[in-house]
Amino acid sequence: MITFLGSLDDRDAMRAVGVVGGEAVSLWHGSTDLQSVDAILLPGGFSYGDHLRCGALARFSPIMGAVAEFAAAGGPVLGICNGFQILCEADLLPGVLTPNHGQRFICRDVELIVEQGSPWIGNRAVGTTITVPVKHGDGAWFHPEDGLDELEENGQVLLRYAEDVNGATRRVACVTNAAGNVCGLMPHPEHAVDPILGSIDGQLLVGRLINS
Repeated sequence: MITFLGSLDDRDAMRAVGVVGGEAVSLWHGSTDLQSVDAILLPGGFSYGDHLRCGALARFSPIMGAVAEFAAAGGPVLGICNGFQILCEADLLPGVLTPNHGQRFICRDVELIVEQGSPWIGNRAVGTTITVPVKHGDGAWFHPEDGLDELEENGQVLLRYAEDVNGATRRVACVTNAAGNVCGLMPHPEHAVDPILGSIDGQLLVGRLINS
């Protein structure tokens, strides 16, 4: 679990890892030591106050070099909200996150359509939906049309918003790299792991980190 300056969902994510049976290890963005972890989670928040552009400064944190090496070796990496933004800025995931088209912060549960079978979403069948909350102001994933069909054909689009939530290109909510071991999404699975919150669907994505 990497904490950046401005991370605010790191403790929630650590609890979620515990809920699914894992043991979270706290990592500091200024270090280059991953402490031999088996998986990496970049949590939500506002790293560096979202100055310049969301995730644009955090991608230069010392630990990101180690994250890139870990990902290149096939290690599972999950980026949630700001973590997704950082992974895109670091070119570990395709696309970029832009301001919501409605110019308003969005905080509510959303329905996500499963587009591809993947270890990240367990045994959920393609075409079914999961419920996970969003809370972001800069969450519209953008990718130019050039190359977008190839991403879809490669199975890199895992989840799609059931309705237009923020103006994301083709309503994409969750993407992976070509190898499938790096995954990012704007919705917050760590806030959907306990029945008291209305959904436990987030356990699917968080659980992948301990079932790699």
